[in-house]
Amino acid sequence: MKLRPGSFSLRVLTQDVLLALFVTVMQVQGTVTLAAARGTEQRSFSDFGYLGFVLLVVGGLVVAVRRLWPVLVFATAAVASLVYYVLEFPDGYGWLGLMIALYTVAAYGDGRRSLAIAGVGTAILATGWLFAAADVEPREAIGWVFFRIGVSVMSTALGESVRSRRVIAADAQERAELAERTRDEEARARVDAERLRIAREVHDTVAHAIAIINVQSGVTAHVLDKRPEQAREALQTIEQTSSRTLQEMRAILGVLRGDSDDPVPHAGLEQIDDLTAEARAAGLDVTLEVNSPAAPLPSAVDSAAYRILQESITNIIRHTGPTQVTVAVNPGIDHLEIRVTDQGRAGSHGAPARRPSGNGTGTGMRDKPGRGILGMRERCQLLGGELNAEPTPGGGFEVMARLPLAPTGSLL
Repeated sequence: MKLRPGSFSLRVLTQDVLLALFVTVMQVQGTVTLAAARGTEQRSFSDFGYLGFVLLVVGGLVVAVRRLWPVLVFATAAVASLVYYVLEFPDGYGWLGLMIALYTVAAYGDGRRSLAIAGVGTAILATGWLFAAADVEPREAIGWVFFRIGVSVMSTALGESVRSRRVIAADAQERAELAERTRDEEARARVDAERLRIAREVHDTVAHAIAIINVQSGVTAHVLDKRPEQAREALQTIEQTSSRTLQEMRAILGVLRGDSDDPVPHAGLEQIDDLTAEARAAGLDVTLEVNSPAAPLPSAVDSAAYRILQESITNIIRHTGPTQVTVAVNPGIDHLEIRVTDQGRAGSHGAPARRPSGNGTGTGMRDKPGRGILGMRERCQLLGGELNAEPTPGGGFEVMARLPLAPTGSLL
């Protein structure tokens, strides 16, 4: 099993080397001093070729690489301690390096497995220490064995506490970074949604205005010499349409630049009379079938309904030209139904000519559908509604939208 080592650098290695030297000096000097003070008859450090000193030095110096190989360092210090006490060398401070090794295994380990290693190691050490102290004299000296066992447990607990705090801090940092990323993503999503909403508003406003201006300019060019009064009316319509569109565009651009705190101008069904007046001026024969709702419509539904009507009429002006159009608005109990139906245009032999069923607001080029119907469908879907746009059997075209009065989404 490979435990997770701590961070390793020259600075950390230097710190551990200095710690190992200090522990080695403390183990050797402290044990020799205590043995001399007690004056008890125990094995001399010089026995077995000064093995007692060697074991104390090994148990201390091994601390220098404790973060590189925590388990190996612990095993080395544990074996040195067991051999030292089984051979009955003088008791003292020979356990300092071992306790640091135990702490390191727990602090730089991976939790459960590192605790298992420390627990098994401590149990083996306790057994060996108690066996070595079975005939110790005086009997009160056995208290040092239980002291070593207690310090071993505390060293392991301290290391696990440090590891746990490190894990908790890392988790908290990760959650904070995740929350920040989530906030950034939500902010970007709101910006994208607002950009899409403004793009739809610009498209609907400009496309409708251009369609009206295009028709009226054509009328002006046709009747300028023959019927100047009609040409004047067409030019007035162009002026009014362009002026209103410019005002709306200024408001939208002001929001985009941050120059204005005013919201993008709200369009609603209360403007349906102006819309139909412009359509009639463009040559459409519009019949209104509007039923007033029992309660005010939600703002999002009201705006979407108007924009769908506006886009549908713009499509008729561009793709069909002068024709009969029926606009029906019917509020229900839980939904608002909008229906725009045109009769198509007369073909070369007097029969209605079918217009293309593409997406709708191109520049007169039949092979390049625009984004009109797609934009209307997006508006419906954002509110949880549905839209159907298809040719009618008589050669005309019909757009039908159903918008819930309690929308599940928002046009933002």
